[in-house]
Amino acid sequence: MSRSVCLAWAGLVLASLFWAGNSLVARAFTGAIPPFSLAFWRWAVALMILLPLVAPSLWQHRQTLRQAGWRLWVLAALAISTYNVLLYTAAQSTAAINLSLVSTCLPLATFLGAGLLLGEWPPRAAWGGLLLALCGLLWLIAQGDWRVLSSLSFAQGDLLMVLATLAWALYSLLLRRWSAYFQLPPFTLLGALVLVGLLMLSPLYIWDLWRGARFAPSPANLGAIGYTALFASVMAYQLWNIGLRELGPARTAMSNYLMPVFTAILGWLLLGEGLQGYHWLGGALIVSGLVLAARVQQR
Repeated sequence: MSRSVCLAWAGLVLASLFWAGNSLVARAFTGAIPPFSLAFWRWAVALMILLPLVAPSLWQHRQTLRQAGWRLWVLAALAISTYNVLLYTAAQSTAAINLSLVSTCLPLATFLGAGLLLGEWPPRAAWGGLLLALCGLLWLIAQGDWRVLSSLSFAQGDLLMVLATLAWALYSLLLRRWSAYFQLPPFTLLGALVLVGLLMLSPLYIWDLWRGARFAPSPANLGAIGYTALFASVMAYQLWNIGLRELGPARTAMSNYLMPVFTAILGWLLLGEGLQGYHWLGGALIVSGLVLAARVQQR
């Protein structure tokens, strides 16, 4: 593999780590920060971080952004507003294991979408890597006992998570399909998406305030928002977009299977949750599947 491809995969590993932390924050602060407020302030702080870095570039590339037109609004609606609102709302009414199970449809949806929308059908070995990683993820969810899967129950939030996953897959595919309209530096593109997406989130946040859904500006709450803004937003989204550019949507989506592995490790380190044998076996299967997919980056 080329150096750029290796760096892209390394970046996706970091993005999965940051998003695993985001899942822990969403669960830990469910009762402390309303979902619309968390989504709004996550991106408001992210914009504060980005704007000093990208404001001159946004002005310099204003003609390109104007030509992108409605496409920019569609991408921002999918990735910045829709996905995050659905994710944080789903976390209010469903178990974490269900969220992990539902998220397994992302790589499959992206694999199929890449073939149908982009004509980028992955090689057979990449499909083998997908199935191997999927088996590892299901083994984690089943906690080493396949009978656990048959006893899972589903809540209203599961449907929201399905919609969130499909929104993210569509964003990844459309960004690749419309790449000719977004010949921009990566940070400039991210800044434009955040700026437009935050405008869409504003009415939802105002509605939160109107119905009295507020949160206390405690150090813990502000720290949670700061983490989601810097690591789960600015850095993770930037690394994901680079992965889309270098690897394509199908192989980039494979990195989503690392999130449960990192969630288990973070739960062990931060929450004192022990790592069991099924964690190690499931993680080994997931990593093996990703390595297999990476090795067939080029046909």
